[in-house]
Amino acid sequence: MAIEIKAPTFPESVADGTVATWHKKPGDAVKRDELIVDIETDKVVLEVLATADGVLGAIVKNEGDTVLSDEVLGSIGEGGAAAAPAAAAAPAAAAAAPAEAGEEDPVAAPAARKLAEENGINIASVAGTGKGGRVTKEDVVAAVTAKKAAPAAAPAKPAAPAASAPVFAAGERVEKRVPMTRLRAKVAERLVEAQSNMAMLTTFNEVDMTEVMALRSKYKDLFEKSHNGVRLGFMSFFVKAATEALKRFPAVNASIDGADIVYHGYADVGVAVSSDRGLVVPVLRNAELMSLAEIEGGIATFGKKARDGKLSMEEMTGGTFTITNGGTFGSMMSTPIVNPPQAAILGMHNIIQRPMAINGQVVIRPMMYLALSYDHRLIDGKEAVTFLVTIKNLLEDPARLLLDI
Repeated sequence: MAIEIKAPTFPESVADGTVATWHKKPGDAVKRDELIVDIETDKVVLEVLATADGVLGAIVKNEGDTVLSDEVLGSIGEGGAAAAPAAAAAPAAAAAAPAEAGEEDPVAAPAARKLAEENGINIASVAGTGKGGRVTKEDVVAAVTAKKAAPAAAPAKPAAPAASAPVFAAGERVEKRVPMTRLRAKVAERLVEAQSNMAMLTTFNEVDMTEVMALRSKYKDLFEKSHNGVRLGFMSFFVKAATEALKRFPAVNASIDGADIVYHGYADVGVAVSSDRGLVVPVLRNAELMSLAEIEGGIATFGKKARDGKLSMEEMTGGTFTITNGGTFGSMMSTPIVNPPQAAILGMHNIIQRPMAINGQVVIRPMMYLALSYDHRLIDGKEAVTFLVTIKNLLEDPARLLLDI
């Protein structure tokens, strides 16, 4: 009896999704909990796993098709590896390295199998450290690292360009049309919505990063040792300073809902993270209650999940304020766009050594421009400027963050 493969149940905020990638072909053997197909939504990529052992039957929704919640994508027929067509099994056996007599296919997590396939690693050659000898993703990562560290027999070939960003030879008069990803389309829609429906302004200031950099330099090693490998970066200082400023200026942490203003008694701070799919904004819940180590740990986890495409819908939803760091890519100045229904966004930029007049003397200081874009319907200019100055003062004298002054 065939078992239906269904799309996940999408949240109310997500109307539908798009079939991104089928990892199996009809006739391929599948195992329970093995990754079969990816569904791309406006926010994240959702993985659909096999619910039973068997053979992949007919595919109902092909790559690029739009699907709704719980819609049938395909089916799994009865059988297993033995039920797969012998013709398909023969070439696969010839290509694979000969296994020892009596060797069984190792038990491995779906994510570990996928990573091994992507990197050309024979899963049977990876020693499992999980329970009962299960091969974990970390085991495969270690195998991939060892493989890359080994001397190559031939010069490495340049990585193939992404489908969305083709590279053409000089002088070629060709064009390539690719569909916009759902994430990119959603980002475009929200940016246009923000500029069309908000009275958006941006105010600027600059912050002397001397004290924060000195504090980080002095304690970064001890911090990492004391917090199980969590590294001390600059973002945690900005998040901490922002949450303190949000307490003092609640309008910046508010949002407009129709004719009402909604004031939030908590600070859910979205931190913009770059991924291969584009810019995503996972949210640190109750950031006002988090320590610097908790903030840094949360951001590091989000960054890894973004690179692996593992961010959940819940982690991407909500947020009362956003921080984005264009300085990571060398930006010196920008005007970030507010993420509705939020009322403001803080933009960080590159740290530049510049001459500054301090107590009548010209000295070289590490300076960063800050930008606060805000919805003028909700936030007055005085509030916006004072909010940004508060962040500047807290960062230039980090002791204020501890003393709450």
